[in-house]
Formats: sequence, C-alpha cells, structure tokens
Amino acid sequence: MLALARLARTGPAIAMAAVLATGLTTNAQAATGRIRYFNGGQELQITNPRDNVCLALQVRADEVANDTNKSVSVFLGTACATFVTTLAPGRAVSHVGGPQSVRVIG
Repeated sequence: MLALARLARTGPAIAMAAVLATGLTTNAQAATGRIRYFNGGQELQITNPRDNVCLALQVRADEVANDTNKSVSVFLGTACATFVTTLAPGRAVSHVGGPQSVRVIG
C-alpha cells in the first residue's frame, strides 16, 4: 500500500518532467545545412546552427558561405556587434574585413 501511495505522488512529477524535457528540446530551432567559412586554404564548418544565437568563428574568415535553408547575418568581432551583411541561403561573401561571428535569422 505504501508503494502505491509513493507511486501516486511521484508518477505525476515524472510525467511533468518528461513533458518539460520534450517541450524544451522541440522548441530549439535550427537551420538545416551548414555555414562554411575559409581562412587561407583552411575550410571550417558549423553544421545545423541554432537560430538567433551568436556563433563565434574559430578564425577570421576570408569568405563565408551560407549553405543552410535560412538567412545568416555576418558580423565583425566575436560577439555579433558590428553588422556586415546578411546572406540569403546559397549565397557567400568574401573580403569584407575578416568577420568573426554569424547569426542564423530564424
């Protein structure tokens, strides 16, 4: 009897935790595809980047290519502070001052 009472109390809590965990994971939106960027002969990538999150690039980019299904804003500096341009899906930009961060516009 005590075990049933304990289950009756913990069951709803476990169910609520599952709903919250599932709800939180489904709310995170991401672009499909990748942002490619180049420095010298080196290519780096960010795959399926999350929407509306400033993403610092590992190096200053000579070229940034948007191979995602959403638009990407390109910024100088690592904190998305100085806007350079917005790239539509399938577009690229080069020689714009060495951008260091990007943000998917979701």
